[in-house]
Amino acid sequence: MNKLWDDLKQNMKDWSSVAVEKAEEVSKIAVAKTEELTKISKIKIEIHQLQRDLAKTYENLGRLVSYHAKEENMVNFTGNKEFYSSLQKIEDIQDKITEKEAEIQKVKDEFDLQESDIAATEHSIKAESEEEEVAQKEVPDPDNPTS
Repeated sequence: MNKLWDDLKQNMKDWSSVAVEKAEEVSKIAVAKTEELTKISKIKIEIHQLQRDLAKTYENLGRLVSYHAKEENMVNFTGNKEFYSSLQKIEDIQDKITEKEAEIQKVKDEFDLQESDIAATEHSIKAESEEEEVAQKEVPDPDNPTS
């Protein structure tokens, strides 16, 4: 009976050691995946900002063209530095967006990430962000007692 008890204790020690090793391995993988997903999220934020800059540049170009067409009856922009500067800026921003998208693909390929992994992470980040916004709204403002 004593031998059985000693064997059982030894087996429990072995199993717990294996369980701890597996848990450490899984947590390391999870941390690595999280870091890579964070890299992708940061790049996506940069792309979003570039897209906003692109939209502003298109808007400014539209205003420029509209102004010159309406006020000065100008439809030929040959030699107009502001027009060509806007076109160059648009091209530069589009190139940067393409580079950022290539960076995302490189991270995905390097760490074998699927779009579903990224989408799930973005969904949970968005949900946490919304929860934080709600929590911040619920905190009363000490300067405004009616809030």
